This record gives sequence, C-alpha cells and structure tokens, in this order.
Amino acid sequence: MALGLQPERGVLNDLNPHLINFYAQLRRGLAMEIETRYDQKLFYAHRARFNELIKNGGARTVEAAQLFYYLNRTCFNGLCRFNQSGEFNVPFGQYKTVNYATDFHSYRKLFRGWSFTNKDLAQLSIESDDFIYADPPYDVEFTTYSAGGFSWNDQVRTAELLARHRGPVLLSNQATRRIVSLYRSLKFDLRFLDAPRRISCNGNRETSREVLATKNLG
Repeated sequence: MALGLQPERGVLNDLNPHLINFYAQLRRGLAMEIETRYDQKLFYAHRARFNELIKNGGARTVEAAQLFYYLNRTCFNGLCRFNQSGEFNVPFGQYKTVNYATDFHSYRKLFRGWSFTNKDLAQLSIESDDFIYADPPYDVEFTTYSAGGFSWNDQVRTAELLARHRGPVLLSNQATRRIVSLYRSLKFDLRFLDAPRRISCNGNRETSREVLATKNLG
C-alpha cells in the first residue's frame, strides 16, 4: 500500500526487524552478492547462515538483508516465520522456477525521504493529522511472523490505538468474526472484499474474505 502511494516522506514500521533491515539496505542501494539459485541444498545452507547471523548479532547487516530476500523468495509459500528463539524455520518451497532480482538501486530515490523503524505502534512519533495505513498480522492461527508472536491482545490494542488517532486511518485484516466485531465496536467504517491468498501456511490458494476499516478519510 505505502509503495503504491509513493509518498515523498514516510515511516515504514514493522514488528519484524529483518524486514526493516531489508528496506533499510534497499535505501542504501542493495545489490545481491550471495549466490541466488533455486536449490534445496543452497537454501538450507543460506538458512543456517541467516540464523547464525541472528544469533551472533549480525541481523542488521547487508548480508542478512540479502539472505532474508533469498529465503523469502525460495521458502515454502513465501512464509515469514520464526520460532521463539528468533530463528527462521520455514522449509524449502516447491516451485517450477524462481526469479531473483540482483540489483535494487532503483529504490534509493523512492526511499530517500523515508525512515524505517522496528518499534511497538505505541512508541511511534505520530502527528495528529498523519495518514496511517496499518496491516497487522492476520487474525489466523499463524502468529509467528516474528519471534514474539502477535496475540489477540495485540490485535485489540492495535485497533484501539488507531481508533484514537485524529487523522485518516486505513486498516486491513482478515474478516474473521471477532475482527469485524472489534472494528465495528470502535466505530470504524468497514468494507469487505475477496482477496487472493498469495501467502498461506497450508498451501490454500482460495480467495480470502478481508476487511478494510477506515476512519477520518473525509
């Protein structure tokens, strides 16, 4: 969503520090120097190296960003999943072919005025009239997008924080019964749509019912 709008200035925040490191390296002009090939042996070697970097304090490096990109492109269904120790644990994916980018310098101009943060939503410095697009982890059984997980209490707290924001808000989530009830109770305006499943923990590619919740859009 944020990339589609292409604002000159923006803050991209995510609870996954590896995604934020990848974007931060894009801003510096990331180019792939590691081997990128659709090969099972190479995948598990790169996964082991990535987890070694995480364990030894190298998660914010250029190498870690390259490995994160490769693993995400090559792993099962494009999942981003970590265990409680913070290790990436998604297995090798089954594809006919995988295309890998080799140079991301074209993003340097786009991200010149952006900042990338890995904070709790409540800790962000937000002006009262800022436009916020929030895309929390979907309300499904898969909650290990980051090492700490994302619980139902986190869903509620996120929605309540956004409901108090005085500026325009756009919030997206899977349209589960309790998510719809939560957003309605907080006086969001709701729209529903069927969206394709690009990423799934079980390989299901059927459309998914999603909800767009808005406030103060005028």
